Parts: sequence; structure tokens; C-alpha cells
Amino acid sequence: MAFSQPFPLAASAQKVQQPTFGPDLAVRLICPDCRDMNPHIVEEFSSGDLVCGSCGLVLGDRVVDTRSEWRTFANDEGDDPSRVGAASDPLMEGMEQLDTVISFRDGGSGIARELQRAASRSQNSRSERNLLTAFRDIGSWCDQFSLPKTISDIAKQLYKRSDEEKLLRGKPLEAVIAACIFIACRQAHVPRTFREICNLTHVSKKTLGQCYKALEQAFNLSPGAIAQHTNDSSPTTGPEKLLVRYCNHLDLPANVQSICGDIIVAARQHGIADGRSPVSIAGGAIYFTCHLLGIQKPIRDISAVAGVSEGTIKLVYRYYFMDREKLVKEDWVKDGRADMSRLPPEK
Repeated sequence: MAFSQPFPLAASAQKVQQPTFGPDLAVRLICPDCRDMNPHIVEEFSSGDLVCGSCGLVLGDRVVDTRSEWRTFANDEGDDPSRVGAASDPLMEGMEQLDTVISFRDGGSGIARELQRAASRSQNSRSERNLLTAFRDIGSWCDQFSLPKTISDIAKQLYKRSDEEKLLRGKPLEAVIAACIFIACRQAHVPRTFREICNLTHVSKKTLGQCYKALEQAFNLSPGAIAQHTNDSSPTTGPEKLLVRYCNHLDLPANVQSICGDIIVAARQHGIADGRSPVSIAGGAIYFTCHLLGIQKPIRDISAVAGVSEGTIKLVYRYYFMDREKLVKEDWVKDGRADMSRLPPEK
């Protein structure tokens, strides 16, 4: 009975010494026709075939093309564009633009949440996260305001520069974004008033004005964009620029906008209603033109669109009514488009 123990030990040793099977890496693909020891195998991705370069025999089909899906015209020194991820964003230069998303399916163990927290801490720094948050808010607000992508890109560039130079340290993020959007609208010649920007971003006029003045001095911008806040006229955000949107919102005919623009220009030349804000002048001019052309448009609708009170519109209308002979052209009266008898006297 003492000699029965070595037999199972020998069997286990025999199992350990059994050879393991694996792919033979020394195998080479040789054409069965030419049998060249140094084969010339060509992968034709256009047809998806594996062809012998010597005799032309097709050795395989359905070859997967792993190259780029586009042509590159870069020089020899340039690199082929990457196949992974979206197009590079110049605003995100110096930052990692590819995200790693960890699945939340972990069988209820809670490991995925911990991995997500660790990844968020390691991938992006605090400054990068704040920059991404600001860019997302700028894009969202520009979409709500129906602003083109050009303004969104300009606002992002302004914010990135202000963040790098620490121009508005301690100011609320919403105020800085609002000031950047306001400056971008001026540079793109898409006028927006202080009141409209404040209503969109829920930032007070005082805070928005402080942020804008700081950026104006830092970026060497032309003065005058603060006109909506100080009731001064500005060539960029003048009343003529506001007429297009106001007339469209009020569903007024096309001739109202052209005549109203001429009235505003004539009033500026004669110094009528100088010192009033552009929104007040635009609202009062529309109210004056509608009466002049016999178009029924309630003053409360004009007040709601322009964002000023009815009393302010009536005040501008009173200035225009007192000097109506200087504003109304004789051609408008001769062809029957305008009639000054339609203008009601304002007390």
C-alpha cells in the first residue's frame, strides 16, 4: 500500500509537462502558384482583395481598409488627420479635447461612480472645467437669443482672453459672459441693448456696466458701446440698427422701416430729441411713422417690443410732432403716402 502514492504524483507531473498549443509565428503566406520564398503580397483596398504581386493570383477577399476615410494633401512633413473624435477646436488649444466616459453599469457595486469621480479629477483641472462651463453657457445663451455662431465664437475668444489675463477676478461668471456677448454683438454689427442682455442673462445693469468698462479698457475697444446705459447715442448700436428687429416683431410693412429711418436721420441732423437713448428714439419714430402713414399700431405693442415705457415714446413723439415740417418730406405728401393731418397732437 506504500507504493500506491507515487502513481498519482507521476500522473500530475505528466499533465504539467504536456506541451501547450499556440499559433506558429513562423508560418508565412506563400502564393501556391509561384511558390516564391520571398512572396510579394499586395493588399488592394479598393477591391478588397489580397493579391500576389508576382502572378496576380487572388489569395483572399473582403480585406478591411484601416486607412483614413479621406484624402490628405498635406506635405511630407505633415501628418494624416486623425480618425478619432471631432474636429479640433482652436479655442480649446492646449487642453485635452477627447473625453473618456466610464459606464455606469457596474452591477450595483458602486465602483463606476468612484471611477467617474477619479477620472473627472484627473482629466481636467479646475480652470479647464470653468472654461468649459463658460463656453457651454455662452453657446446656450446665444442659441436662446437667436444669435449666429460667429457671435458665439467671438464671445468665447473674449472670455478666454479675459480668463487668461485675470481681468475680472472676483466678478460673477454670468456678468463676465454677458459682457463678452454684448461686445461680440457690437463687433459683429448685430445690435443688442443693455436691457436685452440683462433680461437674457439675469445680470443687473450696474454689474454688466462694470464688467464692460473693464473689458473696454483692457481690449482697447472704441468708446460708446455703453450708450444703452448712459442714454448716449452710439454709431454701432444706433436707432437705425434697431428698426429692423422692431418692425419685424410688430409686423409692419417694409415702407415703414425705410421712412422711419429717414425720419431718424433728419431728426439727428436738426438736433431733434438729442440725448435720448436709441431704444427711445426707435420706439418714438415708429409711433410717429405709423400715425403719419395711417397704420393702426397700439402704443402698448411698440412699448413692449422696444422695452421702454409708453410715456418715453410719447415724449419722443412730442419732439417729432413739434418739428414735423422738418422731418416729413414733400415727396411723401405728394404721392399720398404721408398725411400730417393724421398726426394727433400730444400734450
